[in-house]
Amino acid sequence: MTVKMIAVDMDGTFLTSQQDYDREKFKQLYNKMKEQGIRFVVASGNQYYQLKSFFPEIATEISFVAENGAYIVSEGNEIFNGEIDPKTIQKVLQILVNFEEGHIILCGKNSAYVSLNEPDEFVAHGQKYYHRLKKVPDLREVKDDTLFKFALSFPVDQVETVLHQLHVALGDKVIPVSSGHGDVDLIVPGIHKAHGLIKLQELWGVKTEEVAAFGDSGNDLEMLKHAGYSYAMGNGQPEVKAIAKEIISSNDENGVLLKIEELLQN
Repeated sequence: MTVKMIAVDMDGTFLTSQQDYDREKFKQLYNKMKEQGIRFVVASGNQYYQLKSFFPEIATEISFVAENGAYIVSEGNEIFNGEIDPKTIQKVLQILVNFEEGHIILCGKNSAYVSLNEPDEFVAHGQKYYHRLKKVPDLREVKDDTLFKFALSFPVDQVETVLHQLHVALGDKVIPVSSGHGDVDLIVPGIHKAHGLIKLQELWGVKTEEVAAFGDSGNDLEMLKHAGYSYAMGNGQPEVKAIAKEIISSNDENGVLLKIEELLQN
């Protein structure tokens, strides 16, 4: 059993419900990963600037598949940057007007953007995941950035219905995926976490059967289907548990770190 790349989702997977992780234990495991030549990859729907804040000492050593694969940075170097066509951005914003319960963050390479009309509590929620978040008068006027994702938020009990409605309304312009807790991301077709892992594998010569991946939500499905070793969290969504090769302890029980420890012993 050979693992050369370990990819972890963050919210609901690597991070506990308190938005942290056992830093001392991870430090020991990370040093072992380095000794064994195993690459550590953070694969999340969140913004790169937020993700790297969790790993201040090693942010320039590890890799980030951020924004569900739309922005990839490895060892401080930009590897890939997706983009949604500006006309598609305008069309999607037009369609989203019909989803009255939804709140919108438009995500770009330099920053994420939120309308001045959004309630303060939604903006505060967004700032946890987007450390660069600018308030703008009108999302349709955001021009000077490479835009690659919409991050939407709905009441949790509406998500299943909304996902279906978005699929119908958007066609193949952008793909809606659930990222847990009422959040829905609209991503570029074909650009997801698995696409990000493939880019890094090509860079490093890592085979798919040498990849271990951990996740809990709909935006992890492609990555878990792709990886040679796939692990769903005990707290994961049913469809994620159904496709993973193994279900492990929850994010609040150190599930990821315990499994990594096991993988490093083999």
